[in-house]
Amino acid sequence: MEQLLLLIFLPLVGALITAFSGKTAKIVSTVVSVVSLGLALFIACNFIPNSSTQFEANLPWIPDLGIRFHAGIDGISMLVVLLTNLLVPIIILSSYRHDYKNPAAFYALILFMQAGLLLVFTAMDAFLFYIGWEAALIPIYFICAFWGGKDRVRINMKFFVYTIAGSLFMLMGIIYLYLQNPAQNFDIQAFYALNLDSAQQGWIFWAFFIAFAIKMPIFPFHTWQPDTYTAAPTQGTMLLSGIMLKMGIYGVIRWLLPIVPTGVQDWSCLAMILSIIGIVYASLIAFTQKDAKRLVAYSSIAHVGLISAGIFALNQQGMQGAMIQMLSHGINVVGLFFVLDIIFSRLKTYKIEELGGIAKVAPQLAISFLIIVLGTVALPGTNGFIGEFLLLMGVYNYGIWAAAIAGLTIIFGAVYMLRMYQNVMLGKTNELTITFTDIKGTEKLVLYIICALIIILGVYPKPLLHLTEASVQHLLEQINQKLTSVK
Repeated sequence: MEQLLLLIFLPLVGALITAFSGKTAKIVSTVVSVVSLGLALFIACNFIPNSSTQFEANLPWIPDLGIRFHAGIDGISMLVVLLTNLLVPIIILSSYRHDYKNPAAFYALILFMQAGLLLVFTAMDAFLFYIGWEAALIPIYFICAFWGGKDRVRINMKFFVYTIAGSLFMLMGIIYLYLQNPAQNFDIQAFYALNLDSAQQGWIFWAFFIAFAIKMPIFPFHTWQPDTYTAAPTQGTMLLSGIMLKMGIYGVIRWLLPIVPTGVQDWSCLAMILSIIGIVYASLIAFTQKDAKRLVAYSSIAHVGLISAGIFALNQQGMQGAMIQMLSHGINVVGLFFVLDIIFSRLKTYKIEELGGIAKVAPQLAISFLIIVLGTVALPGTNGFIGEFLLLMGVYNYGIWAAAIAGLTIIFGAVYMLRMYQNVMLGKTNELTITFTDIKGTEKLVLYIICALIIILGVYPKPLLHLTEASVQHLLEQINQKLTSVK
């Protein structure tokens, strides 16, 4: 219990210290994030890979309303807890080249967001989950609003309205479940045990699904994403794409599927169709992009569409593929945005047509970028392969035609990502790129860590599969038992 409480509250305390640390904020936030990573690794090393909830904290909070500070970790949450604590120090290190105005506030907000994310990924109480869900939104809103790019006010307002609207739908669903619960509490197991009829499950499904679909995002709830990713400062984009969108995926797995399995079964076909449409639509839009940052933003929608399709296939392969791909996508997309940030910091452009020949003057950056791109397009031996393989197997078991269309993401992704790499890195240098300098210092450190993770997890993914297998299997058994009892 103590380890989990420390894991959640350490970034929060760190955020308060960082907010008053002035010019040393960068160093303080780095130390806090590295200590958090060390604690997460300690928990992972002591985690028993079965279906039980471990390191559980269950303390009274607002007893009159049946609200408890109930948090814990199982195989599903362990993976995203590791991802969060791994990416935050990488994101902070990636910012070392920047001199942000008011750095104390900037780094404090990152740590505050980390605390909110960890609360979401460990909450076993629906009210606590909702608090974490909203707490994670506040800092990223201010990061985008204060340090974002052109037209950030309009774009950020659209993002905020979208996410708040989705959150309100989810809040209504949570309150309704609370009122249906004889125990009058928000405990997740009590919600799992509720016997709701088909109509009740149908509207609860949509209340939760809309909130999660906006956060991921999947078609047609995605329209806030490309502009927000483009206008946000790079570290904000990394937080959004690397970790925050995983809140939606995690929410579907942890809360939506076990609480309303009949609603999921009734609407899974539509959810699958929307996910597959998102894959094809985002890929086709990515083909047309002249801005490299927007291209990566649309590629993220396509990858998340495949993850969503794997989840709604409701089988072991699809679910476990979604878990693995959450981790892989987070690592790869942070790497992609960091490379583009390095290019922008030197050349002040994301325009693909203005680049070219960078590999000749920056071979270390070119090699690192190639490894990240190959991980993104799921080359065998990289971290992206095992997740996409399991996802496509899961979708294939759901339906051959669904798998055939969803599988286009591999072909499309390879085409637009490798074409971007070719146009940016290869060919002749021009007047702009001839002065480009290779990576150094923290740039090397961040890219080497990311490339090492891509290769290590691609060559030896067994620990991750072993970590999640029992929890995923138990989740599917719970869902099938409830569906059988209804029949």
